[in-house]
Amino acid sequence: MPTALPRRLTLAAFAGLLGVCAAGLAPAEARRPQDPPLPPPRPALTSQAPLQIEDAQLEPVGWADMPGWAEDDHAAALAAFRASCRPIVAADQEADPRPLRRALIVPCRRALALRNATGDTARRFFEQSFRPLRISKLGESAGFVTGYYEPVVEGSRFPTQVFKVPLYRRPADLVAPGAKPGQPFPNRGPALRITADGSRVPYYDRGEIEDGALGGRHLELAWLKDPAELLTIQIQGSARVRLEDGTLLRVNYDGHNGFPYTAVGRILIDRGHIPREEMSMARIRDWMRANPQEANEVRRQNRSFVFFRITGLNDEKEPFGAQGLPLTAGRSIAVDRVLHVYGTPFYISADLPIAGVRTTDPFRRTMIAQDTGSAIVGPARADLYFGAGDEAGRIAGRIRQAGRFVMLVPREIDPVAVGEKMPLPLVRPPPLPEKPAVKRRGSRDEPRGRRWRSSR
Repeated sequence: MPTALPRRLTLAAFAGLLGVCAAGLAPAEARRPQDPPLPPPRPALTSQAPLQIEDAQLEPVGWADMPGWAEDDHAAALAAFRASCRPIVAADQEADPRPLRRALIVPCRRALALRNATGDTARRFFEQSFRPLRISKLGESAGFVTGYYEPVVEGSRFPTQVFKVPLYRRPADLVAPGAKPGQPFPNRGPALRITADGSRVPYYDRGEIEDGALGGRHLELAWLKDPAELLTIQIQGSARVRLEDGTLLRVNYDGHNGFPYTAVGRILIDRGHIPREEMSMARIRDWMRANPQEANEVRRQNRSFVFFRITGLNDEKEPFGAQGLPLTAGRSIAVDRVLHVYGTPFYISADLPIAGVRTTDPFRRTMIAQDTGSAIVGPARADLYFGAGDEAGRIAGRIRQAGRFVMLVPREIDPVAVGEKMPLPLVRPPPLPEKPAVKRRGSRDEPRGRRWRSSR
């Protein structure tokens, strides 16, 4: 249960979260006795509230109210947070002017000064540097978590009888309207194709690309065994492709064709091909390989198509997330980058099928926002990174559960502390007593708000 707060703190904190200031009423002696009571003034909105997250509700909680907090591996969480802190401290503050981004600099400097921190030291760091706020979408009590991983697949530099599915780099004629030169290609939003006459039209969809719309342009980074592997890589956003000579080719997301993502798993559930409780990426791949003709039609229902770039050779490190640093298995999450700031810690509580399809294993862990995804939308929505390889893929493919989110907010913009300093609105004065109704000789009584005319 959330920690009880005094009435004054609760109301003031609520006003602080909304960026609302109370304004006083005019003194009573400044009004003439015969005047009616003045209406209460409208609250003045501040030009920049310290913490604003669209469509989110925030509730202060205590550390003891977070199940499993004391048992978490705080040193591991601190190590992942320190990784995010290096680019936060070094980057230009104007690159992301949001107050939370600027406020993270102070705890980041403290974290980078800690070396070889033990569990107790790491726990004290988080408790002294952050205020825990339970976060959820307005009107909802819980959020939603899924899992992702990095596939490791076999591939070839050249098309063969076995390897015949191309893994494409981003074409030069693919553009994202409004994207600034030199910035990464956005992971959602419109994308267009520049034609020979310079006009811009919608880009090819999945069906057109699978039918050869990009053939002959030498865009192939590698060739894979089957379309199910390509779809898996596109959903996960990165992969390690082991080529025929043993070279490990690292590829990562580099663009999309502008069409919204349609979940193939939902189509298979709706058509009765896979039971909802058994849905996973592994089951989707198995079904597609067993039903190649129908799988071709099902895949085309998802018109979205993703392109890649090479990020390394023979590199066994974890893939890079959207923050620009290697992810940490079991500690990195992808969040909605429009609402959240990279580097923000979240404490996530959920019961997940980690050990098996039907298990409910407690997941109570501090996770660091270091990545994003086109399907990750909302204030309490996260994709948990589980690592690379088949086992990580089996676990990640089973994760689609509700979870509770606590966002750790730097105390430099602590909304509760801000709220304590804000005045409460003055009490509305009681209404003046109503005057007794006046009767006219020869008239009927008058209902309130309406005057009856004489019949004479």
